[in-house]
Amino acid sequence: MAKRVQSWAVKHAALLLSVLLGACTASQGASPPATSAPVQRASQTPRILGIAHMALFVSDLAKARVFYEDFLGFGEPFALPHPDGRDRIAFVKVNDQQYIELFDEPPRNDGRVYHISFYTDDAPGMRDHLAALGLPVAATVGKGKIGNLQFGIVDPDGHNVEIVQYQPQGWTIRDRGKALPDTRIAGRIAHLGVLVGTLAPSLAFYGQTLGFQETWRGGPSSAVLSWVNMRVPGGGDYLELMLYETLPPPDQRGGKNHICLEVPDVARAVAVLEQRRARTGYARPIEVKVGVNRKRQANLFDPDGTRVELMEPNTVDGQPAPASTAPPPR
Repeated sequence: MAKRVQSWAVKHAALLLSVLLGACTASQGASPPATSAPVQRASQTPRILGIAHMALFVSDLAKARVFYEDFLGFGEPFALPHPDGRDRIAFVKVNDQQYIELFDEPPRNDGRVYHISFYTDDAPGMRDHLAALGLPVAATVGKGKIGNLQFGIVDPDGHNVEIVQYQPQGWTIRDRGKALPDTRIAGRIAHLGVLVGTLAPSLAFYGQTLGFQETWRGGPSSAVLSWVNMRVPGGGDYLELMLYETLPPPDQRGGKNHICLEVPDVARAVAVLEQRRARTGYARPIEVKVGVNRKRQANLFDPDGTRVELMEPNTVDGQPAPASTAPPPR
């Protein structure tokens, strides 16, 4: 992993320079602003508008469906099959733009996470923008099996990042307003969290290259930075960079890589879950806590250990949590 990050940074040294300088300043104890200045980009540069989905490899699709659909209450508007007819991908719908994709396949290189995905209103333009910066991208934008434009890129830590543009004839838009039952425990994915090693290359990739804006830094102690939140340029969704000193083994990354579902009242959401029939198949206790960001939250874990975080949008008293000034672990 270290070699991959190093080679990426060297290849794109010019792109990383300004961010690396800023990261060095922060690591020496400078206080980063709670909200960084937005990256200045050309007006015609396409923007990422929000989180589209997180795709997960699951060991048992039936059990995963019980967790996400019966327990958390989400609908499934469509699925795609294996060649033998068994379901290969279940599309669990959070809202008309956001999904959780469950892949009935063995995990590969990033624990249970297959890829993270963001949507834009101009996938070809975004591909051209990234290609012009010298990043390795496909020669053309493809069309996925559910009819949307998409292409992929790999971030400095090896996470697969998919950029998607919803198409009028695609299944996503076709099924607007459908498969949104009242049983949904939440109506929005507020953020995705992914493990990150060396922070500076990730700040360059998501900030300088993709235009994300840093909004907050935090950690459970004042000694080492643990999280950096990066908001998409065209909306309120964000990516949480989960920092580490030693990368956990693949079977232990599910507690770090995570999906955050926004709920107005965590205690009420937990009370609803406690009354559901599928609760009998969920063996873990569900605790409401106040996080370092001073927001109420509760952690759930799917059958493969991937964390699903329920979190309120505001702090307990309406006052912002102070940003950490601690240096990253490495």
